[in-house]
Amino acid sequence: MPLKKKIKIGFLGMGTVAQGVWKHLDKNRREMSSRFGIDYELSRVGVRDLSKKRDVKIPPSKMTGDLYEVVNDPSIDIVCELMGGTGLAFEMTIAALKRGKIVVSANKAVICERGAEIFETARKFGGAYFFEASVAGGIPVIKILREGLVANRFPLIYGILNGTCNYILTRMERENASFETILSDARRLGYVEADESLDIDGFDAAHKISILTYLAHGAWVRTKDMLISGIRGIQLEDMLFARDFDCKIKLIASVRKNEKTNAIFASVYPALLPLTDVVANVNEVYNAVSLTGDVVGHTVYIGRGAGQDATASAVIADIADAIRYKQGAPMRPPASELGSDVRLAHLDEISARFYLRLEVKDAAGVLAKIAAILARQNISIALLRQYKHETPGRAWLVLTTHETTESDIKNACAELKKSSVVKGSAFVLRIFSSVK
Repeated sequence: MPLKKKIKIGFLGMGTVAQGVWKHLDKNRREMSSRFGIDYELSRVGVRDLSKKRDVKIPPSKMTGDLYEVVNDPSIDIVCELMGGTGLAFEMTIAALKRGKIVVSANKAVICERGAEIFETARKFGGAYFFEASVAGGIPVIKILREGLVANRFPLIYGILNGTCNYILTRMERENASFETILSDARRLGYVEADESLDIDGFDAAHKISILTYLAHGAWVRTKDMLISGIRGIQLEDMLFARDFDCKIKLIASVRKNEKTNAIFASVYPALLPLTDVVANVNEVYNAVSLTGDVVGHTVYIGRGAGQDATASAVIADIADAIRYKQGAPMRPPASELGSDVRLAHLDEISARFYLRLEVKDAAGVLAKIAAILARQNISIALLRQYKHETPGRAWLVLTTHETTESDIKNACAELKKSSVVKGSAFVLRIFSSVK
């Protein structure tokens, strides 16, 4: 079959990222066509609201309120699904793939929830699905995993995958400001999703680590099977206490694999990172991804994880790959075929060191009672410090543990909550280690 002389690109959605993609492809058409090796046309845009004002100028003749006009147009080769969400976006993606089209997407939520169906549909109907922009924005981590480090297995992948949380934690630590104060600034600057729980409670990062888990290990781990906690409970005191332990607090998404048992454990939680860890020193809205390969060793990638231009850059890279595929380049499988061999780890298999902050009575015998509770759960204290509390008769007790299991720390916290010397619940952070 003769190769086409021009590739036609359609869009589903014209929000911030899509406008960035359109802007750069339209503005730099001559240069991009040279890089792609073929001319292209920005053919059709389907949106849910035609009256919405947008920063890029798109000819009205190219706009439609009927998304199926884009999906069903036989002349359109590549469909850029940049509308977000998991309902209509999934429906449109499947419809395009069933027509043998190539779909490019930055939609981490729909990939996390429905990725298996998407890839199976693409395989069955001869379509293709590219999704580099779904994780870490301008960092080409998916290409690195699938191409640059193809010789490796990955016992550990971790990093900062949510720029909003990193911005908040950076400013809390730097300015001695409260979580609520910085969160208000992040809302004003537009850094927080409309559904802010996606950012603040860790689910955005969980969607991304789910995708990386699939690429590295061939298995889908849904958010319900992960340990997920966000940054809402972090107080300024924790940022100050972390300094005393030569650490910073970061929201860390990670997946570990035990090569002996084939157990994998994916998680998202705020953790204390030693200042000697490169990732601990990545600040503001930047992301960082650390990949530990059995061949290459430890590598770290840093860049803007969100924003119009960073994400648009990744989408355009996928468009370039899609064009190469359209011209006959082989399609790499979305992931390895190892998924049937791995299993989810149990909580009693997952061990770490922990940081506990307790509000306690400032009285004799309190330390002994707390130590006894921890000892009953086989937890050994590594360091213990007491800090002044603003309320007379109370104190902050901060301790770190030696390595213990997630299940033991969970049981200990339940017992501490019932204790007469502890007010409220223990606040727990993991102390992240990249050497296990």
